[in-house]
Amino acid sequence: MLDYTNCYTNQIIVHQVGNKSNEEDLLLSETLLEDLSDTLKELLMQYFLKPFAEPEFFSFFGEDLTSNQVYNFATKIFEHPTSFQINSVYLARHLYDLSTHPKIKSGDLFVVHFSDVVIEDELVDVLGIFKSENRHPFLKLDVESGVFSLNYDDGISIDKLDKACLIFNKEKELGYRVCMVDKANKSEAQFWKDDFLKLKPCSDDYHYTKDFLSLTKNYVTKQLAEDFDVTKADKIDLLNRTVDYFKTHEHFDKSEFETEVFQTDEMIESFQHFDESYRENHEVQSADNFDISVQAVKKEARGFKSVLKLDKNFHVYIHGDRSLIERGTDDSGRKFYKIFFEQEN
Repeated sequence: MLDYTNCYTNQIIVHQVGNKSNEEDLLLSETLLEDLSDTLKELLMQYFLKPFAEPEFFSFFGEDLTSNQVYNFATKIFEHPTSFQINSVYLARHLYDLSTHPKIKSGDLFVVHFSDVVIEDELVDVLGIFKSENRHPFLKLDVESGVFSLNYDDGISIDKLDKACLIFNKEKELGYRVCMVDKANKSEAQFWKDDFLKLKPCSDDYHYTKDFLSLTKNYVTKQLAEDFDVTKADKIDLLNRTVDYFKTHEHFDKSEFETEVFQTDEMIESFQHFDESYRENHEVQSADNFDISVQAVKKEARGFKSVLKLDKNFHVYIHGDRSLIERGTDDSGRKFYKIFFEQEN
């Protein structure tokens, strides 16, 4: 979907954005970063773009799009590239004005204008906003006339991007295509996405896939036991069937999914009631038919646990046929599971 192979940076600038409520400074650069070596450019491209190999897409929103400040600054840069420096200053000031939570960290704010990024076979410009909040120590080993000396310094790790977004000059009227990274701590969770950028998920196959997997997981883990007499093994079996459906089908059909996974009319009806309530309460714009996103399945499937934990003695991993495990109670009242198998590996 995305190809950065031939992309390059038109303009790069960096500002330092402190925490306003902690009376930290906002230091604004008047000049761009220029005359960078080829090696440094390559390292910067790795730092900026590596986390966005298979991104999740969002778009800007507001009472109307022009009320979203980041949307406005990005539009001005796309339409008038010579305004890059001043609009990067406006971006930094906007972030600084919002940095009022005492736990929000100060950091270096890189603003970058890229060209020739391929998205869905279309060549577009991209505006990148990257905030580096954490300095990391590194060692420097020098040698002169056979004498070695060892020192250290603090710097930015190119493998650890703290906060970032890429704004693709595509679908402007819908709020652009945007993807983001946020390694936030819990005390400032969602600040970058909700307060600064003001993003909402795109109505695309990735989010349809992600949302339906999340909906089904919530039904199985939270609602199913209230409507039916089920064991933990039954729940795991349904979760496994859900993931298996999404991994073995290219297109999602809700009726087909319900029949293959839940099978009985009673459970299908229970799921449909939960589905309606869940979509309304969580304001999920889902769809009953869509192409399944492999990237979303890969990411969400990690949260579908297939481990049956029995006290502190045993963990049973259930990956297949539910009929090969039976639950019971012996004459003394002790609970047990009976497992059938053909060979021991």
